[in-house]
Amino acid sequence: MATATLDATARPTPPPRRRAGARSTLTAGSSLGLGIAVTWFSLLVLIPLTAIVATSAGRGWSGYIVTITNPQTMAAIQLTVGQSLLVTGINIVMGTLIAWVLVRDRFWGKSVLDVIIDIPFALPTIVAGLVLLGLYGNGSPIGLDWAYTERAVMLALAFVTLPFIVRTVQPVLEELDHDVEEAAASLGAKRLTIFRRIILPSLAPAIAAGAALSFARAIAEYGSLVLLSGNKPFTTEVVSVRVLSFIENGSTESAAAVASLMLAVALFVIVVLDVVQRRVSRRG
Repeated sequence: MATATLDATARPTPPPRRRAGARSTLTAGSSLGLGIAVTWFSLLVLIPLTAIVATSAGRGWSGYIVTITNPQTMAAIQLTVGQSLLVTGINIVMGTLIAWVLVRDRFWGKSVLDVIIDIPFALPTIVAGLVLLGLYGNGSPIGLDWAYTERAVMLALAFVTLPFIVRTVQPVLEELDHDVEEAAASLGAKRLTIFRRIILPSLAPAIAAGAALSFARAIAEYGSLVLLSGNKPFTTEVVSVRVLSFIENGSTESAAAVASLMLAVALFVIVVLDVVQRRVSRRG
């Protein structure tokens, strides 16, 4: 009896459960840090976005609709969103493949390739446009005269957005446990099944994050397109150039209207990508 009593008293007491709805208290340091973070985020993001939305409403709802439905503006929006979605889809496949090669394979020149991937991050976009114009413009050394066409827009967007998915997927691949894959293979699972059921669910959040960054960068790109696309209305004019033309003509409300629409498109795509990656992760 004494031994049983001793064991009962020596058994550790479980920590008390937090009541549902109980509020967590912040320390003075945490409160200060939270206040600074929210203030900085508001100055950089919330206030400017609110100002854009407020400015876009300066001409009323009818003026907003007239600006958005303008044929030249609609052509620029369709070209920008369409090419951005196309490039994002290409980046999802090729970016994941490049990350896989960099992590899982060993070959000569791997470190050089790993550095080259970051060049679009470091290279000024106007320089990137000049390089692409020399490579794909008139007198192209590889015989591809794609300058001032929709293909030029796709090339420029693909160049500046390439690193996003590579750099978001690569560290996740490096942290994946190979034992799980080997166990699945020993049980007879094929490589495609292992990738679809084990690897892809783990990579889905990283791929979605990289795709969101890629799309957001693509719809706002300007520098690399100035020289390569030619900015021809109804053909190769993108939204960023259209917004700049509104500002140069003194129509700030029109520029803000187009910018607010592109903001809504970016938010919609980000939400869709988040829903898709959640479903892929659950099915895994």
